[in-house]
Amino acid sequence: MTKNLTLIQFFHWYYPSDGSLWNHFADETNRLSKLGITGAWLPPAYKGASGGLDVGYAPYDLYDLGEFDQKGSVRTKYGTKEEYIRAIKQAHRNGIQVYADIVFNHKAGGDEKEIIPARKVNPDNRTEFISEKYDIESYTKFTFPGRKGMYSDYVWDWHSFTGVDRDEKAQDNAIFSIQNEYGEGWEPVNDDEMGNYDYLMLNDIETRNESVREELKKWGEWYLQQTDVDGFRLDALKHINPYFMADWIAHMRSVAGRPLFVVGEYWNVAQTEVLLRYIDRTRGEIQLFDTVLHIHFHNASQAGKDYDLSGIFHGTLIEANPMMAVTFVDNHDTQPLQSLESPVDFWFKPLAYALILLRESGIPCLFYPALYGSDYKDKGPDGEDHDVHLAAVEELKLMLPLRYEKAYGVQRDYLDHYNVIGWTREGDDEHDHSGLAVLMSNGDEGFKSMEVGKKHAGKTFIDAFGYRKEKVVIDKNGWGTFLCNPGSVSVWVLR
Repeated sequence: MTKNLTLIQFFHWYYPSDGSLWNHFADETNRLSKLGITGAWLPPAYKGASGGLDVGYAPYDLYDLGEFDQKGSVRTKYGTKEEYIRAIKQAHRNGIQVYADIVFNHKAGGDEKEIIPARKVNPDNRTEFISEKYDIESYTKFTFPGRKGMYSDYVWDWHSFTGVDRDEKAQDNAIFSIQNEYGEGWEPVNDDEMGNYDYLMLNDIETRNESVREELKKWGEWYLQQTDVDGFRLDALKHINPYFMADWIAHMRSVAGRPLFVVGEYWNVAQTEVLLRYIDRTRGEIQLFDTVLHIHFHNASQAGKDYDLSGIFHGTLIEANPMMAVTFVDNHDTQPLQSLESPVDFWFKPLAYALILLRESGIPCLFYPALYGSDYKDKGPDGEDHDVHLAAVEELKLMLPLRYEKAYGVQRDYLDHYNVIGWTREGDDEHDHSGLAVLMSNGDEGFKSMEVGKKHAGKTFIDAFGYRKEKVVIDKNGWGTFLCNPGSVSVWVLR
């Protein structure tokens, strides 16, 4: 029996730094498989600049998967290399693919300082120089003394980077464009935000350097061989030369000799045309997270009944190119107290998850706290400590199996009301008792007449969540009148 593709981001920013995640994931793969999860996005597995405390987005040594004593620890925040590989094997035994998080935009934690010719740029327009060329000093040499050349003897130096954000000699924090043999400017990227948004943070990687390109391809081949992952989640794509990323992915697929699932983070919450242009420039090699849909969920959850639900998909990637869209409700960047904080309010999360899990288009990706919950503390923008409680979305325990068992066949949309919208899935012959009807409201109690298909004539549908006690009997033409509670969602299935 075929299974709808369903992903989970199996971590969040504040997951404990106790080295337990890989073993926790391995222990959970059987349960996740039974819920209908088919793929897991795991966090960066290599050593970061903060060693065993590093979330993974300040990468130091891509070849150290928790194997070498570097940056104050052998293990990473999530465990050891041995535990990581064991967890991947356990996932495969349970029918779950694993996708590795790859950060190619920057490196951090250099081992030695170098004198570098550079020019300071305007942080709001990186194409504007605000100084003449002069020598700065920065940690741009990476020798990885703890690894001692195992797997690769490549030494990263200032020729491997386009820019840095620190002059150690002058104790100056700014954005510096390195004046290397590749010219004064930044690498070409997909849009003109900040003039050129190639530079994001730390030591920005220079992919115009052929040695860098070859080293990253060599590393990718090594990573596939060592871990047997099934694909990649690519970080910070808006800041990386798209032509290099397309070339790297094509190379990885060629050497793998098997399909690789690839999804990228391109953070743009307003302009789907920018996402579409990126897909075109990368030759369709990389699917993208639908960041525009996420911000619609966030806005809807803030506005309540004043949000027009009939336009929830307008202007989104899933509307424009559903084959290339990976949908999500929240992630580690959007969770409270993080850099792109835009969480979806708890009351709306069941509605948002229904909108990505129970429809035919897109590949949905759950967020770890939605299934497991989370409590953490961090400083907010006000400099004060804040306690955060993220409750698990209890409806997912039923919604995930409903996606796996029921959400098949022809879809009919009824996205025709400001506050009450719905759709039906007719079901198919391959999945017994499949088919469903979904109705949701962000305002008052709702009802809507919807068609589920003549094959269901005379059959009775009930609310799988038990929120509505009525029974809906389908008429001879395949129609029924379905209901939902105020600010809620009901999923109607065959009794």
